[in-house]
Amino acid sequence: MTDQTRPGWALVSSAFTLLIGFPVLALSQSATSPDREQILRDLDTLIKMRQELSSQMQEFDKRIQALEEQLNVDSDRAQPVRAESVPPPAKPASESDTDQPSNFWGRYEPGKGFTLARTDQGELSWSVFSYARYLNQLALEDTYTDSFGRTSKIDKRNDIQFQKVTMNFKGWLFDPKFRYLWYIWTSNTSQGDPAQVVVAGNLGYQFNDAFNLYAGIGALPSTRSTNYTFPNWLKNDHRTIADEFFRGSYTTGIWANGEPIPGLKYRVMLGNNLSQLGVNAAQLDEYLNTLSGALWWMPTTGEYGPGEGLGDYEIHDEVATLFGIHYTYSREDAQGQPDTDGFENTQLRLSDGTLIFSEDPFLTGGNVRKVDYQMAAINGGFKYRGWSLEAEGYLRYLNDFQTIGTIPVDSLTDYGFQVQGSTMLIPKKLQGYAEFSKIYGDYGDPWDASFGLNWFPFSRKEFRLNAQGLYLKDSPVGYSSVPFAVGGNGWVFSLDAIVAF
Repeated sequence: MTDQTRPGWALVSSAFTLLIGFPVLALSQSATSPDREQILRDLDTLIKMRQELSSQMQEFDKRIQALEEQLNVDSDRAQPVRAESVPPPAKPASESDTDQPSNFWGRYEPGKGFTLARTDQGELSWSVFSYARYLNQLALEDTYTDSFGRTSKIDKRNDIQFQKVTMNFKGWLFDPKFRYLWYIWTSNTSQGDPAQVVVAGNLGYQFNDAFNLYAGIGALPSTRSTNYTFPNWLKNDHRTIADEFFRGSYTTGIWANGEPIPGLKYRVMLGNNLSQLGVNAAQLDEYLNTLSGALWWMPTTGEYGPGEGLGDYEIHDEVATLFGIHYTYSREDAQGQPDTDGFENTQLRLSDGTLIFSEDPFLTGGNVRKVDYQMAAINGGFKYRGWSLEAEGYLRYLNDFQTIGTIPVDSLTDYGFQVQGSTMLIPKKLQGYAEFSKIYGDYGDPWDASFGLNWFPFSRKEFRLNAQGLYLKDSPVGYSSVPFAVGGNGWVFSLDAIVAF
């Protein structure tokens, strides 16, 4: 008999003994008149049996909780801007193992959030990502000088913000394969900036495991962080500076994804531009010339935790591995760029932080109007017993510049990498992590390093406290929604309280 079956058999055996014992005791008492000592012995036996049953029930509760947590691990967590993350609908009551009615309100389901309604005509779930942040940038240097000798003042922050709220309404309609995601997305630190509040979503149809089709606003799968791993990151809601420098962002388009063979997944997207948030349709050119794709493989276990994210909170008993490749092409137009501090900002920059589409970026009197962007990324990682190690390399090539006036380059090549590692210091409670990233470019070689802790006070991933120290060296990226600033040199400290369900 296995360890898994012993508690269940012991409970059945004890219950059977108890059921048989009561009639026997009753008959024995009716047949004779037992003395006081016999009654006490019988009472003591029943008390011990009840204690044994209580202990076994506690063991069952632990096993049930462990299975529920594993179910949460195996299901895709609901992601902002991700219709395909919605798990398949539950079976109707007639097919279910529970007595839950087919029409109901208000049940929490890991990976989906709160299921507000479920009927034979559709399903509606609600989930939230939100956090409060204390940010301290006072240790940064006051000014920064770029590679052309231009000096700018660093606008350092020291504030408390209820930083972001994302509410997702998702499910299926009329046919379980027809999916929808509608969301409200706001960053309160960006009050007054373009796209400070986004109300959008996407629609999709899930044909089979190998092919699903969607249309709406989605993230270009340009790097691992934009391939729907969010919010399953070690850091909270920001990337390394290398990832931020090279990646694409969110745009409107169509995309397909699937798992043609177990453990091998893909996603490919045709979009309007690299970043449409804060850009209206009139600013876009007449071409659909942004294409991004990703292919990733999980050879050892066929999975990599919720959303294939970073860190081994789930504590894999077997070594889980992931390898991925990404490629993105876009013809970018100066008119179709988001504002400098635009929400989820992605802009093309030199490695010293100079905006390529800014006024006279090279100090030669020439302005860039259009450019071809090509970027490739390759990544890999493993998770085992609470430990994780992740790495990603980047290569970006800019060419075919269309200019007014002259610039000193015909093309630009930048490359870089990031490494992130973590361990569960206390299982289900405390996680430590460290990261390092670096960019190599013709106009500077910036880098960053950070050290942080994630504390899960309820022993659940849905709520955590994050404390982090981040060191910046000539950061080429930054905007109000992230802790780094363009040109930042020095330490930045942050403390976040995060809800994600």
